Amino acid sequence: MLAGAHYIADDPRIAEAGRRAIELMGKFNTAYYQDPDGSQELVRELFGHVGEDVHVRGPIHVDYGRFISVGDRTFINMGLTALDVVPISIGADCQIGPHVQLLAPTHPVEPTPRRDKVEAGEAITIGDNVWLGGGVIVCPGVTIGENSVIGSGAVVTKDIPANVVAVGNPARVVKENI
Repeated sequence: MLAGAHYIADDPRIAEAGRRAIELMGKFNTAYYQDPDGSQELVRELFGHVGEDVHVRGPIHVDYGRFISVGDRTFINMGLTALDVVPISIGADCQIGPHVQLLAPTHPVEPTPRRDKVEAGEAITIGDNVWLGGGVIVCPGVTIGENSVIGSGAVVTKDIPANVVAVGNPARVVKENI
């Protein structure tokens, strides 16, 4: 799965790894509303790597959590969905708007393997100092270069270079050299 190869989504070993995430997500999402600062230790337990001075607002939704890496001083607003069947890397000093979706899984276009629950995944990489506006969707295999801004509601289907502003569906660069 982590190598991006095809796997069967309802394999019992995969389901067991998902149960760990469900328990930790539940604990975090409940704790966040009671003690936003204190709940951050649960994020450190859920995610694979969390840098210094990271703040995550609840609720969050992940597949496994342990394949997510977040760099120093990053802020993640409420409603993050990060389907981490492969690594998802968020750089340092990023601003992740509300209800952002980082969607790494892929499914076959052909109906038979899709019906058989065959899946794969492609890693997502968000560079340092990136701002993803509210409701941004990042598709499998996408890399967003450092310092870039993705406008609210954009659907990022292809790599975005560094130092640009991109908007729309599909996201397209509208300003360079920011």
